[in-house]
Amino acid sequence: MRQLPPGPSGPVTSRRTVLTGAVTAAAAAALTSACGDEGSGGRVLAPTSGIPVGGGRVFADEKVVVTQPAEGEFKAFSAVCTHQGCTVGSVTNGLINCPCHASRFRIADASVASGPATRPLPERKITVEDGSVRLL
Repeated sequence: MRQLPPGPSGPVTSRRTVLTGAVTAAAAAALTSACGDEGSGGRVLAPTSGIPVGGGRVFADEKVVVTQPAEGEFKAFSAVCTHQGCTVGSVTNGLINCPCHASRFRIADASVASGPATRPLPERKITVEDGSVRLL
C-alpha cells in the first residue's frame, strides 16, 4: 500500500482505502436490510388468520401460494404454473387456479386436478411462528 505524507491534522488515508471501506459498509448495510425482517425464521408473508381454512392466498411478488387444507395445516407451493409459467391467480373451492389455460392444482399437495398442466406445483419451504406464515 502506498504511504502518503501526513496532513495538517494527522495521517492521510488513501482514496482506495476510503472507497474500499465505503463499499464494504454499503454491502453490509444492504445485506442487513435485505435480511432484516427474516432472522432465522424467514420473511413474514401473512398472519395465519390471513390464510383461509380450505383455501389459500397467492403472493405474486414472492411467486408463492400458501394454502391451509385443514385447520392449522399450512402448505406452500410455487405460484408458477408448470404448464407454461404463468403465475397462478387464485385459490377457490380447494383448488389453486391458473388464469392462463385453466390448470387447477389441489391445495393439499399441489397435484394436478385438471390440465393442461401435467406436473404438480413444486413445494416451497415455510414455517409458522408466532401466528405468522414465513417464507424460508
